[in-house]
Order: sequence, then structure tokens, then C-alpha cells
Amino acid sequence: MRTLAKALAVLLLLLAGCSSPDRRDGGPITLRFQSLAWQRESVATVKDLVREWNAARPDVRVEYVQGSWDTVHDQLLTAFEGGEAPDIVHDASDDLADFAHGGRLADLTGLLSDRLTADIPRSGWETVTFGHGVYGVPFLQEPRVLIADATRLRAAKVRIPTPGHPWSWREFRQVAKRLSGPGRYGVAWPLKEPVSATLNLSLSTGGRLFHRGADGKVAVRFTAGDAVVPRVIHDQVALDHSAPASTLGSGGSDTLPGFFAGRYAMLPLGFSYRQQIAQQAPEGFRWEVLPAPAGAGGLTQGVSPQTLSVSAGCPHKKEAAAFIEFLLRPRNMVRLALGDWMLPTGARALRDPALHTARNGWATGTALAARLRPAPAQSVRGYPEWKDKVATPAYQEYYSGAIGLDGLRRRLERDGNLVLARYQR
Repeated sequence: MRTLAKALAVLLLLLAGCSSPDRRDGGPITLRFQSLAWQRESVATVKDLVREWNAARPDVRVEYVQGSWDTVHDQLLTAFEGGEAPDIVHDASDDLADFAHGGRLADLTGLLSDRLTADIPRSGWETVTFGHGVYGVPFLQEPRVLIADATRLRAAKVRIPTPGHPWSWREFRQVAKRLSGPGRYGVAWPLKEPVSATLNLSLSTGGRLFHRGADGKVAVRFTAGDAVVPRVIHDQVALDHSAPASTLGSGGSDTLPGFFAGRYAMLPLGFSYRQQIAQQAPEGFRWEVLPAPAGAGGLTQGVSPQTLSVSAGCPHKKEAAAFIEFLLRPRNMVRLALGDWMLPTGARALRDPALHTARNGWATGTALAARLRPAPAQSVRGYPEWKDKVATPAYQEYYSGAIGLDGLRRRLERDGNLVLARYQR
């Protein structure tokens, strides 16, 4: 009897070891969802949706885990290596390539409904497709716009651009000069993170920077189209003095006090910054949203949508995909967009009247949605390292005047291709 009892105890331990760590004693499945929502309104919206799911699906419980945009790449890398990754991963599409190619994310092909697949345009799915697999669902996107001091623009009697008749980059430079004067600047460029801003805006001028050959390998080539936007920024700072050098190392939020004080007339910012401006602007301050300047490619610009993915190690991929489907129902996608002050990727959500009001510039942003394209670096393996080690310091030095345009080209091409080559052997 003693031997039998020991054998039964060992068997029970073995069975316990084989059971899923996220489903105990026949109870509900538990999925860990790491969200990068950070603004109070957006955090509240996501948490509300998690509560609604849990109330409707007691058999599949979702745990909310707070993440951070500042550290997400390194944090996920460590989590994947240690087998501690969340089941449902919130990230941006330009951060997915290495994780997808490295087998860290699940291929969602066959796990998503036809409704969701058809609702998001092909350009959105291109941002999350690597090889023959789909490794995320793009759900929020953010065009870059000009936030302008409406009073100063009208006092200067400049033409106000619209999505139907935007400024060219040349006209934008002229307007910035006209709005400048002693102690006042027409524009301030907050370029603490200069790479994505420069590359995405350069799509309007025909810039691509990354070129894929017949063998599938990517090389950096800095062409005339890639030079237009950097040259405008450089010349506004160094030649026109219509933009201050002091903001080049700043984040977008750092420039808001100067904007409210009348030091800067325009700020090129992501669409979501409208929330901070609406909350912080002093009483009586009039501001408006203008489209970014257009080049030969019109208002086209690159975006890296926010994404929801499933970890390859998640033992309940169908349930995780079902939760993503719930979050991205059209009504819920609108709630997420309003909470983050961004644009939804879904066609049905984009038609919601709440996103077409003139208040706080919603209509201007929504008018740009059809011109958003995958960011140039979207599928480039090694992009995070290339950005951090090569492109960021190169653009920063060019904008500050430490190197010229030829020096920028050499750094991006020579040093950049050395980094990318290590990922393409």
C-alpha cells in the first residue's frame, strides 16, 4: 500500500507538471495581455474593454499588464528569451520584423475572421506580413501633422493649407520664414527621435531609402527624394533661422510650453499630441491642425501602426486571437482611437461620425488616412540596431550642422549597410 501511494503521488506530480501553467484545476484559461497604452484616457479605455471581455467570457480570463513604449523592444527580447513573454503583445509594426523572423510571434493566418481581415486595407496588412506569415493586427495609426497657432497664421495673412490643397515643402519653408522674427520662430522641430519622422515624411517626396534587390536583400541608398525633407529641416535651422536648434534634441511634449507662449508658430507632431494640447493650452489660445507639406508624392507619408500580436509560446492561440477580434470590433476600435487620439485602421471604424468632426482637427487627420503607407523600414531586419547605432546619430549631426548632406549620405549608406548585412547572411 505504501508503494502504491508513492506511485500515485509521483503520477499526480507528473500530471500537474504537464498541465498548462495558465489553466489551473480545470478553471478558466488565463491570458496575459501587455498593453502600451499610456495616456490616462487610453489606459482607462483598454482596461474597460478587458473588464467587458472578462464579464462576457468567464472561461477565458485576460490579465492586464502595463508595458512602456520606451523599453518595449528590449523588454520583449528579454521576455522571449526567458520564456516569460505575454500571450498578447501590443507593439508597433516597425518593431516586429526581428521577432517574426526569430520565431517569437505566432503566424495569425487562419486565426482571424474574414470580417477583420477585409475591414483593414491591404496597406495595413503589409506592415505586419513577413515572408508568408501575418504576425500582428494593425489597429491604430498616426499621421504626422502641423499643429499651428491659428492667431499667428491669420495675422501673417498666409494661405491656410487643407488636405485638398496642402503646402509644398518649398511653400512651407517660405511660410516658416514669414512667421519668424526676433525671439520667435515659424516652426520648431522636436527631433529627439529623428529617424521615423524623417523617413515617413520623405515618402511625400519620393524617398524610400531602403531598396530590396532581386535576391530579397535590402540595401540603403540615399537618393534625391530622400534628401528633400532633411534639407528643408537643416536649412530652416542653419540658413533661414526659422527653426531653433535648441529643440532638435527635444521630444514633442518639450516644445508645448514654447508653443503656448508664442515662441513657435507651428509644430510638426504626431496626430495624438492633440490630446496634450487640448488639455494644456491656456484659455483663449487658438490652435488648429494642418496637413503636413506635400511633395511629388502628394500627401503620402509612412506610418508604423500599433499592432496586436500573439506570442509563439502562447498555448491558447485561438483564444488569444478571439480576444484581439473582440478588441477590434468596429465600435471598440473607435473607442480605442478616441482614447488614444489616433486613427483606426478599420474602414468601418473610420466612417464613424466622431472621427469626422472639425473639433480638435479630427476631420483633417481622417482625410489623410487614405494616403498612409507602410513606413519605409517596415520589413527590414536589423532596423532597430540600424536606427539606434547609425541613423539617429547621423541625422542628429546633420541637423545640428556637424556634418553636411554628403556626410549624412555616407553614414547612412556605408555604415548602415554594414549593419544590415549581418542580418541578411
